[in-house]
Amino acid sequence: MSNRILVLASTSKYRAQLLRQLGVEFEVYRSEIDESVLIGESPRTTCLRLAVEKARNGARAYPDALIIGSDQVLDFEGEAVSKPETFERAFAQVKRASGKSITSHTAVALYDMRTKTMQSDVVDTLVEYRDLADAEITAYLNAEQPFDCAGAVKVETRGIALLRKVTSDDPTALIGLPLIRLTDFLRDAGFDLKN
Repeated sequence: MSNRILVLASTSKYRAQLLRQLGVEFEVYRSEIDESVLIGESPRTTCLRLAVEKARNGARAYPDALIIGSDQVLDFEGEAVSKPETFERAFAQVKRASGKSITSHTAVALYDMRTKTMQSDVVDTLVEYRDLADAEITAYLNAEQPFDCAGAVKVETRGIALLRKVTSDDPTALIGLPLIRLTDFLRDAGFDLKN
């Protein structure tokens, strides 16, 4: 029996790279949603809401598919930190985190269009930063240019050297897509991961 269409409702190259690790075929859909934080909303709640909205938005174009939505928000003392997009904001984010611990919330949602059911969860990662000198931050940002990564840290490359410790139930969560939790959801939806 062949699998149903699997859709990643994200244009993130990092999420696509992670999903490829499962050896599954999938299509990419650009979800068009407003990613603004709602007044009074916690970073964790924002993250989960956006992942669910992305999955639902992607479902419009795929009537019989399994749609994956995901989002990541860094929680720095209750404040949501997202993609910096510029060198200056990236520097400020990393400088602020220097010597401190922050929590990365990574949500994943799987919407089954056939049954109209949604599975969703948030995987938290505690990230402890080393005490960083300005020159070290600048050298890292110039080399990696991680302006499209929440908090401006790529743990899969040189960004790992900025950190003292990473604690999570799922090592892929910090990169942007919690594959362990997603695999649970896919199995529950009857998706064959052996193909």
